[in-house]
Amino acid sequence: MNNVLIRPVEATDNASLAKIIRSAFFDFGAPTKGTVFEDPTTDDLFGLFAGAGAVLWVAATPETLLGCCGIYPTKGLPEGYVEVVKFYLSATARGRGIGRLLLAKSLESAAALHYRGVYLESLPQFDTAVGMYERLGFKRLEHPLGCSGHTGCTIWMAKEL
Repeated sequence: MNNVLIRPVEATDNASLAKIIRSAFFDFGAPTKGTVFEDPTTDDLFGLFAGAGAVLWVAATPETLLGCCGIYPTKGLPEGYVEVVKFYLSATARGRGIGRLLLAKSLESAAALHYRGVYLESLPQFDTAVGMYERLGFKRLEHPLGCSGHTGCTIWMAKEL
């Protein structure tokens, strides 16, 4: 993790982050229909996270982008909740603790913005991440919250801050 910087997303990150996100679906054999893979906002993350109450953190070395994770005030969530979104790492970044750093920074941001809980959606193919969420106190839900539009996700979790 030497030389890894966690910083806010920049406009010049858009294409590289979209590639990292979409590559993860192929790497894990995850279905793409009804997921962030098809979501047009994946191609303009800088624009998506420019709004109030949203933050996207990027892990990078001086040479390359490694991944991202953020929080976004998805419509329809319970009062005081925000969604953990766009949490994906490049193949070279996985298993190095970088994901934990990005998620921790996102949860810190949620608390700093006075959210009282966080919600996320995932897929069984991302079982390593789901296990990390469970270890961090996220609880599985019976149904989705909010209106993310990602109808292909089958795991829904939430955590009080």
